[in-house]
Amino acid sequence: MSSKTRAVLTAGVLAVALGLGATAQASAGAPRTVSGSPADNISRIADFYGAYIDAESDPDGSGNLPTALRAYYIAPTYLKKLKAWENREHADGVLRAQNTPLKWKVTDNGTGKYTEAVITLTWSRNTTSKLVVDMTRDTHKIVNIGTKGLGSK
Repeated sequence: MSSKTRAVLTAGVLAVALGLGATAQASAGAPRTVSGSPADNISRIADFYGAYIDAESDPDGSGNLPTALRAYYIAPTYLKKLKAWENREHADGVLRAQNTPLKWKVTDNGTGKYTEAVITLTWSRNTTSKLVVDMTRDTHKIVNIGTKGLGSK
């Protein structure tokens, strides 16, 4: 056996003995896929929340991106209501909180006059909150963020 073969074999045995082989294999996993469509409101709501939370949690951010995202995704008339809510509650109206969640999930909650989505925000290991977001079907703008959708009021 050559010295090169012995070195490779020894490294492999050592890796298995230390558990490194299993760790590397377990962490590799299958590749993830995320897809969406600009014509699909659930994709648009997920895109908004993903980008908004990324922008809010960026330690080097200038603070301009969250404002630009709001202007793009939220209907101007609702944006005024959202700002009034924020002034009254002293919290971020998009997240309905004073801090930024660790994770988010968007779930389709049906379509009537508006597309409705439930946003689950994860704040810590055991703490989540849910918001309902309504988006117009024609202009693709958010017109409600709250604990209830427009269809349930």
